Amino acid sequence: MNGLLGKKIGMTSIFDDAGHVVPCTVIEAGPCFVTQIKTKDRDGYQAVQLGFEMKRERLVKKPAKGHFAKASVKPLRIIREFRDEAVEVQPGQEFKVDSVFNKGDVVSVIGTSKGKGFQGVVRRHHFGGGARTHGQSDRERAPGSIGSSSSPSRVFKGMRMAGRMGGEQITVRNLKVVGIIPDSNLLLIRGSVPGAINGYLEIRKTTAH
Repeated sequence: MNGLLGKKIGMTSIFDDAGHVVPCTVIEAGPCFVTQIKTKDRDGYQAVQLGFEMKRERLVKKPAKGHFAKASVKPLRIIREFRDEAVEVQPGQEFKVDSVFNKGDVVSVIGTSKGKGFQGVVRRHHFGGGARTHGQSDRERAPGSIGSSSSPSRVFKGMRMAGRMGGEQITVRNLKVVGIIPDSNLLLIRGSVPGAINGYLEIRKTTAH
């Protein structure tokens, strides 16, 4: 496997071998279970489907129950596919953090950013706002002109304006694994990762660019 599913626990800091403080994110990575193996012959592509975090059986619908029963695993909350994986794994096989990651690995973390709701252009796009002088009192955080009148007589698509902010899938690449706590399935990654505490994440091994 080249990755796992996990959940963001929070942030902390540790000391490296040189005595420097390293800010890092604590992620509960695994245990994950193989719920399906996809092959080129049957599905058109090769991938391993992983599930993470147990779910109460009464909340699972019958088709999903049958899917999990086929793999001989209990119902799981989150399911994701990891493409181009070797097919030596078996349905129901368990993967823990220390069976996939090692200290010093470089990973990409995929998560959903915090939702901020409807926000103006100053917060959403970091606009500077209008001037604070010459009697202006109500345009300090306004976007200003959004287009011309006679030509082109319309607003271009993609114009930076107020709107919903956050709640999007974000990928942060080239983060370094600075520690592993196998007994608790905890992964310590240098720096911050997307999402709120208890948000679900995909952690994939990569090569630094």
